[in-house]
Amino acid sequence: MLTSISILQNALRLTFKELKVNKLRTALSLTGVAFGIFCIIGVLTTVNSLEQNIQNEVKSLGNNTIYIDKWDYSGAPNKPMWKLRARPVMKLEEASLIKERSLLTDEITYLLQTATNISYKDDVLEDVRVYGINESQINVQPIQFAAGRYFSTSEFNAGSNSCIIGYVNAEDLFGVAERAIGKHIDVKGKKLTVIGVIKKEGKSFIGWDYDRCIMINNKFAKQLYDPNFANPILIAKGRADITTEGYMQELRGIMRQIRRLSPTQEDNFSLNSVEAFSKAISESFVTINIVGSIIGGISLVVGMFGIANIMFVTVKERTSVIGLKKAIGAKSSTILFEFLLEASILCILGGAIGLFLVYILTLILSGPLEFPVFLSAPMILVTVIICLVVGILAGIIPASRAAKMDPVKAIRS
Repeated sequence: MLTSISILQNALRLTFKELKVNKLRTALSLTGVAFGIFCIIGVLTTVNSLEQNIQNEVKSLGNNTIYIDKWDYSGAPNKPMWKLRARPVMKLEEASLIKERSLLTDEITYLLQTATNISYKDDVLEDVRVYGINESQINVQPIQFAAGRYFSTSEFNAGSNSCIIGYVNAEDLFGVAERAIGKHIDVKGKKLTVIGVIKKEGKSFIGWDYDRCIMINNKFAKQLYDPNFANPILIAKGRADITTEGYMQELRGIMRQIRRLSPTQEDNFSLNSVEAFSKAISESFVTINIVGSIIGGISLVVGMFGIANIMFVTVKERTSVIGLKKAIGAKSSTILFEFLLEASILCILGGAIGLFLVYILTLILSGPLEFPVFLSAPMILVTVIICLVVGILAGIIPASRAAKMDPVKAIRS
């Protein structure tokens, strides 16, 4: 134990001495490792942060939640587009029938979605997302409010002209989002009263664009839009104690009953699960991480050769010292370990510089990307492991050469 500590202390002393004596040579080699680590960890950190952000958005769509739609969200590679387009749209009464017949459904909602222009006085917002919802929407997809409230039961029943508006839209129209409450906005020639402002959520890559939407109740939405052209969907939320696969099987059977499909007829609807979204996203990011690692790995190889060059020069400069150590009893394994440790320390120093650059990168990217880019603990651990592996690979040949030296010849040199 004491011998290992002594070797470590000696390796640290010699490494920092090398840094002081050969500043330029060492700096260039460390730069190579730092750049390689920056490329690999920078790419992995950015991609992993993006994946985490998207996965969080997917989770916000609800656990054990199934989207029943005419469209298959995976792209339906085995079905031609005309078949999907020819499918009947979802209907409000189908939601009621599923609720009656299903033993596994906790909540189900019917949603219309389209886009329109909204205005307040002379200010106009184009291509605003419109969601026509019913009372159970908030139970299936929780909504947090910055100001105001959700629709009341009487407003749903009466089909009132009240609306809920997204935070960004409220800011764009009224300057301060909270001022939107009680104001009247124009939508397709109709006056809508704002009763709520949704809490700001930030940039969305998937799911609901709550920041730039307006919500109206379904009865009022049908006065403005034809449901056949407003992409209606059913969102069913299963009980917490059931599996997604089992729930999808029950829903498929019920939907086939409702639409009176014979055993030989194929489904004219799609069941899209949140879990399937999450799995597909994870699989797609694996490829991106591999490509990014290969690109960064090429840069790291350059740095590895730089460290190897330093170690070859170091071994040559210390030939007489190595011979003296071996003459007084130092083992070949001790010499080998000492030089491998020194190469690893050099790589770790380069990796630390690379990590610092990655940290700067996260601060720069978090603004324009509109989602947090962060350097996680696993990424730091990966960096240390990479640096140790690179250090061993870079130092193994010069360290082996040092360990195999004949002490007499080494001293004479």
